[in-house]
Amino acid sequence: MTVCATPTLNSIPQRAADFTNLAQALDYAATGVTGSNFYGSRGQLTDTLTYTDLAQDAKSLARKLLAMDFKQGDRVVIVAETHANFLRSFFACQYAGLIPAPVPVPIQLGSRASYVRKTRDLLISAHANAVLSPASILPMVNEACKDIDMKYVGDIDNLLEQPSDDSIALHQAQPEDTAYIQFTSGSTRFPRGVVIQQKAVLSNLARIIKDGIKITPQDRAISWLPFYHDMGLVGLVLSSIASQTSVDYLDTRDFAMRPRRWLEIMSKNKSSITFSPPFGYELVERRLRESKNMDYDLSSWRIAGIGAETIRPEPLQKFAKTLKQCGFDEKAFLPCYGMAECSLAISFADVDQPLTITSVDGEELANNNKAIAFDARLAHREAKFIDCGRVLPDHDIEIRDDQGRSLPERSIGVIHVRGPSVMSHYFDNTEETENTLQNGWLNTGDIGFLIDDHIHITGREKDLIIINGRNIWPQDLEHLAEQQPEIRTGDALAFSAPDFNGATTVVVVMQCRERNETNRADIVARVEAAIKQEIGVSCFIKLVPPHTLPRTSSGKLSRSAARRDYMEQNNVNESFVSEPRNTSVSTSS
Repeated sequence: MTVCATPTLNSIPQRAADFTNLAQALDYAATGVTGSNFYGSRGQLTDTLTYTDLAQDAKSLARKLLAMDFKQGDRVVIVAETHANFLRSFFACQYAGLIPAPVPVPIQLGSRASYVRKTRDLLISAHANAVLSPASILPMVNEACKDIDMKYVGDIDNLLEQPSDDSIALHQAQPEDTAYIQFTSGSTRFPRGVVIQQKAVLSNLARIIKDGIKITPQDRAISWLPFYHDMGLVGLVLSSIASQTSVDYLDTRDFAMRPRRWLEIMSKNKSSITFSPPFGYELVERRLRESKNMDYDLSSWRIAGIGAETIRPEPLQKFAKTLKQCGFDEKAFLPCYGMAECSLAISFADVDQPLTITSVDGEELANNNKAIAFDARLAHREAKFIDCGRVLPDHDIEIRDDQGRSLPERSIGVIHVRGPSVMSHYFDNTEETENTLQNGWLNTGDIGFLIDDHIHITGREKDLIIINGRNIWPQDLEHLAEQQPEIRTGDALAFSAPDFNGATTVVVVMQCRERNETNRADIVARVEAAIKQEIGVSCFIKLVPPHTLPRTSSGKLSRSAARRDYMEQNNVNESFVSEPRNTSVSTSS
């Protein structure tokens, strides 16, 4: 039987998330002909789920859950495989008045013990009442659930096959009800569950659809982002349903193995909207450069969203240059800024405009926390940042110092946001909630500055390196390392760590494919010299094998995990630190 993808053009008028709850958004989408499509590792269409069928299946599954004596507000952990069953499970919770909490699938083979431990931590953190899992990893899930009291732990397919009682009434969610719990990226060691209300996510979706990417009835989306990540869940799954847009999904692992599949599906289906962290574009460009196969039609690609980590202009410019012959227009790049604690989006650059690159004086940035316009006659080091646009309508933004005082434009400080998309709290974590939310303002933990109310992100407060009172951004060190021909983009991580004498040491860990010891020593010497010359600090370079830098559950490189690994391997702990920390731009994250 031939599987046909859902159409791009719909049979109903488009609405932009003007609904009371997520179930209502799906109910409206179900009256049209669009839906979700799932693609395999060879780029073949493997499954299609129209929004009509999704609503029907989710309601049936909701009644089965309610028949098990689940109560409103019970937490249902869903192992978020890139599969139609995740959508069925997530929306079954919406119809049943339960709270879904997506968690990762196993990332690597041979990581069973680590996966079981991390999943168990998430289950305990969420006070989970049930787990819905794919059959393939159910043994690991059962191991993670050992001795935890659950109402149900099982295979989603098996549950879908059971009969349902259509007489069971479904729940009608109110705006203040919790829509879902989103675990923050990288939080599996110390899980923080972001509680998002129905009104918050729908507010954010409306702003994404109408003001951020300006979705039209002619748009079609595509995504390889994991369903447990806020950009994948809110940005591509929920925004597609809330705007009744057809969307094509490629599994995250299949993208990592064969990133060109993303372009192949986009070319075949004339997709116009997709999002990725910067490393996704860098990975694709590198594989294209290696293969020389450029048989794509990307002329329909309207929105190439970029977010989730610090954005550097050079890799994006390479990507645009490489794919120009395929019809890709660099104006499609859409920088944005957001985080799970604000549902997803905080700001967007302007649609259909070239990337705006802001150049500032690197020394003023490091020494005086000022983003002064770069002048080659006065400064020897230039720092470049991408303009991520203005904060969403109905939201406010401030840059604050460590005393909580609002700073003027071009001053570096911690970004605070207020508005209807902000989370209500962290689940069962009063202390962290009080540290992060104050008088309606969300302390993002990100450092940045404003120019004409446009947001520029310089990094995370927790990653900032402070040496002798100077602020040093790790991405600057990483960029210098990656300029060496043997080091690829994404092969370096920089952080600070204490040494045995109590001093702070700058460490750069680099993945290196070179095996010759003389050549390896030369690479280290070149990177040390470049950092000393450009940044003015000494550093320790550590070479590691390819594919060994730690990543978060969403695939982003993790400086904090690299720092932890380095300290454990060298038997160093925080007690060795004697130099007080400069807090000129620091706050709790």
